[in-house]
This record gives sequence, C-alpha cells and structure tokens, in this order.
Amino acid sequence: MFSCFLKSFKLKTTYRVNTFIYSVKQLPIIKNLLKNTLYSNKPLKVLGLIFSIILELIDTFLGKFLYVFLIIFSLASIYEGESSNSVFIHIFIFLTIAGSFMNTYMFNPTKDKYYAMFSLRMDAKLYTLTNYYYTILKVIVGFLPFTIIFGLMSHVPLIICLIIPFFVAAAKIIVASYLLKQYEKKDQIIDENHPLKGMWILTGILLALAFALPYFHLTIPLIPSLIFMIITIIFSLTRLSYLNNFNKYKEIYKIILTEGNMNLASYKTNSTNIQKKQIEKQINIKDNVTSNKHGYAYFNDLFVKRHSKILLSSAKKVTVFALIAIIVCIIIIKALPPLALEINNWLLVMLPYFVFIMYLINRGQVVSQAMFMNCDHSMLTYGFYREPKVILNLFRERLKSVIIINLLPATIIGLGLTLILFVSGGTDNILEYPLLFISIIAMSIFFSVHHLVMYYLLQPYNVNSEMKSSTYQVVNFLTYLACYWMIELQIPIFSFGLMTIIFSILYCLISLILIYKLAPKTFKLRV
Repeated sequence: MFSCFLKSFKLKTTYRVNTFIYSVKQLPIIKNLLKNTLYSNKPLKVLGLIFSIILELIDTFLGKFLYVFLIIFSLASIYEGESSNSVFIHIFIFLTIAGSFMNTYMFNPTKDKYYAMFSLRMDAKLYTLTNYYYTILKVIVGFLPFTIIFGLMSHVPLIICLIIPFFVAAAKIIVASYLLKQYEKKDQIIDENHPLKGMWILTGILLALAFALPYFHLTIPLIPSLIFMIITIIFSLTRLSYLNNFNKYKEIYKIILTEGNMNLASYKTNSTNIQKKQIEKQINIKDNVTSNKHGYAYFNDLFVKRHSKILLSSAKKVTVFALIAIIVCIIIIKALPPLALEINNWLLVMLPYFVFIMYLINRGQVVSQAMFMNCDHSMLTYGFYREPKVILNLFRERLKSVIIINLLPATIIGLGLTLILFVSGGTDNILEYPLLFISIIAMSIFFSVHHLVMYYLLQPYNVNSEMKSSTYQVVNFLTYLACYWMIELQIPIFSFGLMTIIFSILYCLISLILIYKLAPKTFKLRV
C-alpha cells in the first residue's frame, strides 16, 4: 500500500513540477527567453519540486487557517450576548456536515487520478484508499493547530479543541461511505463538480442553522456537542471496513473522469461527444431564430439568441434569489424596528462590500467561456477574424450583450438596496439614493468589461478548451483578492459611489483602446 502511495505522490509531484514549468513559460516577456528544454533542466525541476512542496503545505495548513479564522472564529465573535465557545462549536458542527457533502475529497475529479488509474494502470482501489487516507490525515494535521489556537481564544475547552479535527475527518469518512453505498444501490455517484440540487438545498439549510440560530440565542451546548462529535468519530471507525472492502472504485472513476470534467487527449472523443450532447440540449437550433441586425451585430445576436439558456439561466436564478432576499429583508425591517437602525447604519458605509458580491454574481467569465467553446475556437482559425476592425466591432457587440445579461440581477440589487436604505431610516443626503443605485450598475458594467477584456487580451484556452494561460489565472486571482479586500472597507455611499462610477467610465474607455491595439496579437488559440 505504501509503495502505491509513493508512486502516486511522485506522479502528482511530477505533474505539479511540469505544470509549474509550463506556467513560467507562459508569462509575458519571460516566455520568449525560455526554451522547451526547460522540462529536462535539473535546477528548474528542483525549483518546481520546492514549489510542489510549498503547495502541499499550503493545501494542508493555509486553507484551514483561513477557514477557522475568517469563517468561524471571526463570525462567531459578532454574536453579542452569546457564549463565544458555544457559538464557535455550533458553527463548526453545521459547517463540517455541509462541507462533508460538498467537499468529499474522494470524488474530486483530477488529472493525476486519470493518469494514475487509466494511463499507468495503477490499482484503482489501492490508489484511492492510500490517497484518501493521506488526505484525511492532512485534514487532521491541518486543522489541529488552528482549532487549538482559535478554540482556546473562544474559551473552548482544550479536550474539544483536540477532538474537532478528528470529528471533521470522521464526518467526511461517513459521507464518503454513504455515497459509495448509494452507488451500490442506485448506480449513482456524485462528483464535486456536479453536486445534485438536493445537495445545494441541504447546504443552504445547514448554513442557515449555523449562522441564523445563534442570532436568536439558540446554540448547541458544549456537552451535547462533545457527545455528538465522539459518537461521530466512533461511528466513522465502523465505516472504515466498508471503504476498505468496497471493490468498485474503478467503475466510479470511469464515470467521474469522463463526465466532461476534464479535457484529456486520450479520451477527447468521448468527452467531446458528451459535451456536445449537453450543449445541444441548451442551444436553440431551430430555423425561426433570426435577427434584423446586420454585420457582426447580426452574428452576435444570433449567437446570444441560440445560446440564451446557457447565458441567461444563471443570471435569472441570481435575480430571483436577490428579489427574495430583498423582500425578506424589508419584512424583517418592518417586523423588528430596532434592527432597522443597525441595517441602515451598516448600509450607509458598507457599499464597498458589494464590490465582492457583484464580482461573485457577474457572469462575464462564464459568458466568455461559452463564446469560446461554442464559437471562437472555430472562428479563430480564420485570419480575418483577428483583424483590428473586426475584433473591435465584435467586442462592442459582445460587450453590450454581456452588460445586458449582468444588468438583470444588478438592477434588482441596486433598486432593492435603495429601497432598503429608504425603509430602514433613509439618509440625510438625498443624492445618496441615486448614487447607490448607479454605483451598483457601474460595478456590474465594470466586471462585464473586465472579464471580456481579460478574455480578449489574455485568451486562455486551447482548441480543447483547456486553460493554458497562467497570466490569465494570476490576473483573475488578483481581481478576486482586490474585491475580497473591499469587504474590510467602510466608506460613505456618496464618496465610494462617486469613485466607482468615475473609475468604471475610465476603465471602459481604456479597455476599448487596449482591445483595438493589442487584441489582434493576443486573441488567438493557445497551443
């Protein structure tokens, strides 16, 4: 078993090292200085190995630290009048149960699993179990220091702090065995890229129980929490024998690793056929789809109309959810007048918080990916498609479409926030009402432009729709960090709203110039 794990670990390390070298070769300027012989360069391989070890340590510790500190410890401290230790444990228990279903580890489709089981023909059962137990061990080791540190800071008894990481591991083992049992009964397996709708509903309920109950002074006491965690750990030990005796791991991974989760040349045909069938269900290919526009406006209009289900479905769901949330918020304000003042004070200075929300709900990246997969991956083989005038005309038409799609939820959110501000107590500065609405619209337009500009200037996909641009990923990550940082800011609506509107206008103008100047060189298929 150990030799199997060692081989799989070496495989994952090699994959990471080669990915690191490939990413370095994709960086601007640097890529022209580097040769393909880098893959056999020993010093760079050593550097890649160090990078792989750092990733392993980050995977083990950093995510757990951020999870315990930001999601549990920080949020638990905001509940006034509640014992911090009971809130800390209460939130941890419900989030652990939710995370056990949404992040199983065992059913996460990754390329190294495919290479190991289907290219190198390693024993699927041995490979799965050794790597799963190693991951479970990382869960325990990764959580332990932070549950002790932040648990003690929340006045949680040391014994419970020590038990929590084992409880997290136990919950994951129980859920994994349950899902394997479901496969035996119903021939149905759930991978982490395609959770069922029931999973999302269950997660929503658990999140509500985790964060809403403490607000109403309802938490699980320490002793029942400790008993529940101990029972969970004991029960998980009884499920280990089931995991060890299960013999259909290869069958499961044949399903998981070929459901369009990855784009590997060795089974490209099968994956492509699956994707085509999925896309055909959502594309309107009837003859009655037409347009009265001309030129590239006609070309784009037909694309949007035929792909309306793909492009609009998510935006419609977000709009409905936002509308429900706004109605619920207004009802709460009317039912609980003391809470209205808190909401009003928060809303007057927390407009920067909505930068992160607008980033999360904006569909610009999804739309640009759909444009590539269903249009550009074929059209980019033609030279005329990359001419400056063509690119600028089509970019403008696409930008209009993306903005309209994202304006659907943005308009509801903007109007809803303005209404909530008014009914919760209002503001002395009447200009803040239109500024609040317009700034939300400006954020939506900014992200629409930003994602499309990134797509045209850093076109990250190859002909198989694989992500091949490390620069694109870096820029995307930096955008995420900048938006997340905005959560911590508290700036009045008037000041931040005005800055947001001006910045969005300038960004749009600069983007058009960059697209015209640079896109003919950058908007091409990746190798």
